[in-house]
Amino acid sequence: MSRSVARPSESVRATIPPFHVMDVWAAAGERQRTHGDLINLSAGQPSTPAPRPVRTAAAAALEGDVLGYTVALGIPELRAGIAAHYGHVHGLAVDPAEVVLTTGSSGGFLLAFLSAFDAGDRVAMARPGYPCYRNILTALGCEVVELPCGPATRHQPTVAMLEELDDVDGLVVASPANPTGTVLPPEELAALAGYCEGRGIQLISDEIYHGISYPGAPATSCAWATSREAIVVNSFSKYFSMTGWRLGWLLVPERLRRAVDRLTGNFTICPPALSQRAAVAAFTPEGYAEADGHVARYAANRALLLDGLAALGIDRLAPADGAFYVYADVAHLTDDSMAWTYRLLAETGVALAPGVDFDPVDGRRWVRFSFAGATEDVTGALERLGSWQ
Repeated sequence: MSRSVARPSESVRATIPPFHVMDVWAAAGERQRTHGDLINLSAGQPSTPAPRPVRTAAAAALEGDVLGYTVALGIPELRAGIAAHYGHVHGLAVDPAEVVLTTGSSGGFLLAFLSAFDAGDRVAMARPGYPCYRNILTALGCEVVELPCGPATRHQPTVAMLEELDDVDGLVVASPANPTGTVLPPEELAALAGYCEGRGIQLISDEIYHGISYPGAPATSCAWATSREAIVVNSFSKYFSMTGWRLGWLLVPERLRRAVDRLTGNFTICPPALSQRAAVAAFTPEGYAEADGHVARYAANRALLLDGLAALGIDRLAPADGAFYVYADVAHLTDDSMAWTYRLLAETGVALAPGVDFDPVDGRRWVRFSFAGATEDVTGALERLGSWQ
C-alpha cells in the first residue's frame, strides 16, 4: 500500500513579504463599510478616470471589435503611438519595434527581470524604494543589494555608491520615485546609465511617473537619452490615470527583444486587447490636455499637504519633486509605522502607507501620504490628523 506524503503548503519563492499597502487598502475598505468615513491617502493611484478620448475609443471597440488576442508584443498602432510619444515629450527617436506592450508596469518588471537576470544575479536598488522590485527579484532567485539612500543624495542612488559595491549584474532606478517623489537630474541619470553600460550592468529605469512633476524640480529625462542598453519601464497607469486598465510598456534593447517576446507570449499571450485599442487615443491633444489638468490638481494638493504637515510639526520630508507622494519622517510620533498607520485608520478613518513597505530597515519611522485624490480629502486628512496627534 502506498503512503501519501504531505506536500508543503507553498513554494519557497512564494514566501516573499506581502505588498503591505494592499493590506492597508483591504483594511481601509472595511473601515468604509463599517463607518463610511474613510479618507484614503494610502492609494498610489489617481482618483480620476481615463481621459475621455480613451473612454470613447473603448466604447467604440466594445461595440465594433471582436477583441480577441493581439500579437504578443502589442498592436502596431499603439506601439507606433508610444514611439511618437518619446519624440513629443523627450525629443527621442524611438522605433515602434523597440516598444513592447505589457500587462501593466508590474508585468513589465517581471519581463524585464526574467529576460535580463538569472537566479543568483545581484541587482541593486535604492532603499527606500518600491517594494515590488525587491520582492519580484527575490522570488526569481536574485540577490537584492539595497543602497541606503537618504537626504544627502535626495534619496537616490549614485555612481559613487555603485563603485563601492562588489560586482553587481543590475541596477533598478526610479525617477520620479515611489515613495519619495524625488527626480534624478538628467546629468545624474546619464551618469548612472553610462556607468552601467560601460561595465555591463543591466539598468532598469522605472519611468512610470513621467509627466507628473512640479515647478522647481529637476527635469525628467529618459534613460534612453544616454544608453539604449537600458530597459525602460513605463505605464498608462499614472499620468494617463489608467491604473485598472493594466497596460504598460517597455523600451527593450535589441539583444533582449526576442527573449521578451518568448516570455510574454508564454506568460500572458498578450496585454488586454480592449486597453490596447483604447490607449491609442491617449496620445491626442485632448488626452494630453486632460492628463495635464490632473497634474495641476496634484500640484495644488501637494502644496496644501506640504504646508499642512509642516504646521503639524511633520516637517522632515523627502523633496516630492514628482509623482503624487509625500514621504514623511514621523520618528517623533512612532517607531512602528505599521502599527501607527493601523491605529490612525482605526481611530480617525485616515489611511496612510507604512514606511516599512518601502524600507524594511528604517521605514518603521516613515509613512507615505498620497495626494492623488480629491483636494477635500487632503484637507480632511490634515484636520483629522491635527485633532488626533
